[in-house]
Formats: sequence, structure tokens, C-alpha cells
Amino acid sequence: MPVVSVQDFTGVYAEQPFMQGLLESAATDKNIHWFDCTQVDGTDCYCDDEAQAILRQQIESVGNDSFGIHFFDNGNYHYMSKLWTDSVQEPFDLVVFDHHPDMQPPRFEGILSCGGWIKEVLDHNKFVQNVIVIGVADHLVEEIRKDLTQANSAEILNRVTFIRESELKNHLENLSSLVCSELAGVHSSNLYISIDKDALSTAEAATNWDQGSLTFEQLTDTLQTLAQNRKILGIDVCGERARDMGFEDTATADALNNALNKKSYNMLMTLATRGDSAPSAE
Repeated sequence: MPVVSVQDFTGVYAEQPFMQGLLESAATDKNIHWFDCTQVDGTDCYCDDEAQAILRQQIESVGNDSFGIHFFDNGNYHYMSKLWTDSVQEPFDLVVFDHHPDMQPPRFEGILSCGGWIKEVLDHNKFVQNVIVIGVADHLVEEIRKDLTQANSAEILNRVTFIRESELKNHLENLSSLVCSELAGVHSSNLYISIDKDALSTAEAATNWDQGSLTFEQLTDTLQTLAQNRKILGIDVCGERARDMGFEDTATADALNNALNKKSYNMLMTLATRGDSAPSAE
């Protein structure tokens, strides 16, 4: 049975009945863990050392013996995927759905950020083999190449494949085939998947960052195809709206995200319970 973890940094899940149902279930279901992180300082966009220590304790309390599904609030906390993948102890490829490359060189050495966490994984995780980032805005791909070159870090791009937003539009019916073809030459049979819902269109989600054009159907089809051929070690989901960010109709935004989280949860649980997605006992 998959283990589900929710790390609530802003209290935004209080506006979603489905997520509140998970909170209630966490009281009696040992496979659901809910962490109230609203009082953990030093976490918004950047995560300092003290906050990392607290968050790592939460991750350790969950354990990594089972396939995990992790929800952790809005895109400002996408760096949590770096902390979760730190617990992986076997070679893997990282597949990220995101409208942003999240590979910015750090302004201050050693500071973990939502905008640079993928670079931190590539620099410091000895088990990560390759990274595919799906749905990135075209112009940001060129900008990050320039930034990494100026920072003398361009070599890490040898292990990164970007599937641009424009390519999503050109592969509406066969995005999964495109992703699988990019992974065809990769030796690792293990995948870790991280989803920032800002890769999805505004018809699918309401987030706190500019959004792409991925559809939920494309996302689902791609994940189902990947799960047929590889072992999925864990899946992360972030991309809620920020509670202090004004939407013309917050009730509509929350209803949209509530429906998306429910659909995502059901789809990911289906993937997790398939024998070819769960980690094998070795």
C-alpha cells in the first residue's frame, strides 16, 4: 500500500474538502502522514539549514520502504523534491513536470531554493542519472543555458533534457511517446517523478506562478506509459495557489484545485498499486 505524505506550509489545504478528508484520515490511517509546517520558519522560496533539519526529520519518520506520494503546497516549496530524493539509495532518473527549469545557480552558496533545486540534485545526489523537465517555457530554456554557462556550470546540461512548452503543443496525442523516446537510451530502470502543477494550463489548475499548457490527460497518459516500463520510486505534487495571492474568485480557484488534487490522488494511487510501479524487495 502506498504511503501518502502532506506537508502543509501555508494552510491552503484548509480550503479544499478533499485534502481535509486526507487530514481526517491521517488520524487513523498509518499510510497517511500529515505535517503542519506552518510554524516552520525559513521555508518560503528558500529553505535554510534549520528548516531543512526539521523537514528531513519528517521525511525520516515516514521512511522510504514503500512507494510514496508527497503533496507539499505551492511552487515556492518545490525544493522539497530535492529533500525527498535525498532518501533514494539506488540509481534513478528524475522526471519533472514544470513550467520553469528550476536550475538557477544559487545567489548565496549552499542555499536551497525553489528556483534551483534541480541543479542541487544534479550537483550533489550521486544516484541521479539524468533529468527530463517537461513543459518548460521556451524562452526560459535559453535563459537557463546562458545563466549556467556564465556560472561555469553548463556541463550539468549534458544530463538534462528539456521538453519545451511548444513541443507539448506539437505532440498533443503522443507526449508519452516523446518522453519515452528521450528515456530510451538511459540505463536506469528507476524513475522519480516531481509535478509542479504550474506546468498545467489555467483551465486545469490555479497556481502562484505563470502557467503552461499541459493538460491533465497528457499528464495522466505520460505517467501511465512510464509506469508500464519502469519502476517509479516516488511522486511529488506541488503547485497550489498562494493564500496571499489575489484571485478574482478564490472560491473558484480553490474548487478547481480541490478537483485536480482529487483526480491526481486517485490517478497516482492507481499507478502506485500496480506491481510494476512499486519498488521490488531486494
